[in-house]
Amino acid sequence: MSETSQQANKPANQGFLPNLAFNIVIPVLVMSYTSSEEYLGPAWSIVAALSFPLGYGLWDLKQSGKVNGFSILGIISVILTGGISLLKLPAEYIAIKEAAIPGIIGIAVLITQMTDKPLVKLLILNEQIINWPHLNEVLDKQGKQAVFGEKVKHCSYIVAASFFLSSALNYILAKVILVSEPGTTAYTEELGRMTALSYPVIVVPSMIMLVGALWYLFSQIGKITGEDIESFINQ
Repeated sequence: MSETSQQANKPANQGFLPNLAFNIVIPVLVMSYTSSEEYLGPAWSIVAALSFPLGYGLWDLKQSGKVNGFSILGIISVILTGGISLLKLPAEYIAIKEAAIPGIIGIAVLITQMTDKPLVKLLILNEQIINWPHLNEVLDKQGKQAVFGEKVKHCSYIVAASFFLSSALNYILAKVILVSEPGTTAYTEELGRMTALSYPVIVVPSMIMLVGALWYLFSQIGKITGEDIESFINQ
């Protein structure tokens, strides 16, 4: 592997591992092993567990230097989970919250498709991936902007479907796992188990669909322009 490739991969690897640690691994361990009365107890273990993704989300916002809608949704999601759990509201509220976040993003993808700034471009065709000036130049020269717009629309449907799938799986997972009385040690441990299972059960299928959408659009760019897709990828 070239030095350039290694440098390009480094940030992605560094971003993935902290995300996994602070959003999944550490909260699961805290809720699973410190929720009994001899340690932190049900309430404080939830506070401690959720402080990690909340703190990491705020730190990430500060580091990026700009407000990111997805980071904000993540922070809101953590606050809602903590609030619902600490107020000992029925688990149904957690299930609704878990389904609402990806559902809102899916709806936003469909709505923004009718504007001149589709959300799908931010999700899988942002400027870090695609050399937009070059792509637009080629599309304009060949008169293929309208054709490409149709392909982007099809891709938006795939991306929206991935979020709706995540919404449904989130709701089902919460309903199946959160069966104990809110405010108890058993409930907190179940919350930790739900967090742990969310990655393989929800994230993996959704990511497969997103990768499929990206592959579809890349292949269409190649077919429409007649050029190698690598000529439109930012190195």
